[in-house]
Amino acid sequence: MKKLLAICTVLFIWVGCATAAPIGDTIEVSIASDNGHSLPFYLMKSHPTLKKVYAEAIKGDRYRIIVRNKLNRRIGVVVAVDGRNIISGEKSWLKNNERMYVLEPYATNEYSGWRTAQDKINRFYFTDVPDSYAAAFGDESAMGVIAVVAYPEIQRYETQMGHAYLAPEKRGHNEAKDKVASPSVQSRASESAGTGYGREEYSPSYRVSFEPENRAAESILIKYEWRKTLCDLKIINCCRLNRYSHNRIWDNNGYAPPPPCRR
Repeated sequence: MKKLLAICTVLFIWVGCATAAPIGDTIEVSIASDNGHSLPFYLMKSHPTLKKVYAEAIKGDRYRIIVRNKLNRRIGVVVAVDGRNIISGEKSWLKNNERMYVLEPYATNEYSGWRTAQDKINRFYFTDVPDSYAAAFGDESAMGVIAVVAYPEIQRYETQMGHAYLAPEKRGHNEAKDKVASPSVQSRASESAGTGYGREEYSPSYRVSFEPENRAAESILIKYEWRKTLCDLKIINCCRLNRYSHNRIWDNNGYAPPPPCRR
């Protein structure tokens, strides 16, 4: 079934209204870098089943996607970075027939890389678009977006709780791979942010039986950009007021300074 998203008013929240708190109702999502910094979110759209926010990326930072299940039953989460499913690496449409992670009721888990094996990942890190994992496949169709979509488990019978995380792939899933991008695409200069295929780390996972509902309970979309881009888009107010720490008479060079930024 195709998921229908209700249209709501776009809300612009300027600098000073950003929050580093997790976002979401059915699930809570936050992004944390390895230095302990949580990315602040700038809310753009809020709906009971859809949240859209901007976040500032810092080039070179490795990061983790932290997801908490707020329901009293298991959920499966489809996680896509730059439009690629982080388990299969394939182009994602955020559907319930894709590879997904499973969270127990009220559980929290962290997803910090592209899954390359049952017990291995390659870390996420912020980089330029030509260096990103998605660009290597010639896919820039959803660049700079971290998407987390939650599908509750169908409740047909009482399920046994365990410590597994990977839901099996549904039958009929398209296994076709995308073509690799040409060198010209990879070498193209870009001012946008993307996610790279970083260092390998140990990360065990387990397969479990899981049947998701057809409709997502909630979708969280995080558009990450460099600070300059957020300033240019006026998502954050980057005006710097003229603040003089020197003597206003003695150090005056005789020329008119630029005016303070207008809000």
